[in-house]
Amino acid sequence: MASRRSIRRFLPEPVDPAVLRGVLKMAQNAPSGGNVQPWHAHVLTGEPLARLFDAVAAVLPQGRAAHAPEYAVYPPELSGRYAERRSGVGEAMYAALNIAREDKIGRLVQFAANFRAFEAPVLMLVHMPRTMGPPQWSDTGMWLQTVMLLLREAGLDSCAQEAWAIYQRQIRAVVPIPDDHVFFCGLAIGHRDAEAPINRFAVARAPLDEVVTWVGFA
Repeated sequence: MASRRSIRRFLPEPVDPAVLRGVLKMAQNAPSGGNVQPWHAHVLTGEPLARLFDAVAAVLPQGRAAHAPEYAVYPPELSGRYAERRSGVGEAMYAALNIAREDKIGRLVQFAANFRAFEAPVLMLVHMPRTMGPPQWSDTGMWLQTVMLLLREAGLDSCAQEAWAIYQRQIRAVVPIPDDHVFFCGLAIGHRDAEAPINRFAVARAPLDEVVTWVGFA
């Protein structure tokens, strides 16, 4: 847990499919309400992954006109400490890359790196039936966290990418995600570039007493 972080630059080293299969098999032990296990995934590498990258690259110049997320990645009313945390980690990342606020092109280039999975050799695309509600989204989050921690145990790294949600139409054109499933996120998987500044900047965490209220303890 202490060594897990969102990795945004990966090495070209391939991922052993047997190791990845073992991680995902173990992750099936993740908890879910009523044992529903709502999560589904397609795991891409090689030529299929390259085709997905190309499909998204073709519409990137269209900007927001090409976006079609099936859910709000962030609440429209996000404010206060929550908005501050979101903007804070973004500014810390750009500072680590020496990309100034006024460098719009530099920021766009970094944004576009999302859609090459930060050069990870594997991208997992996560989806679930549309009939699932908030509790099952929570279950899927617990499964994803389990996968990410097991990847670390196996010497691998990851980055959960809700950014992929904005291009779910392009994803569906390349990957056979069922129409009755909602696309949730991507998970880039590979080996971290330990020397890359984008993988080394400090990520602030809220103090425990800001998020936990103790009741009945001495």
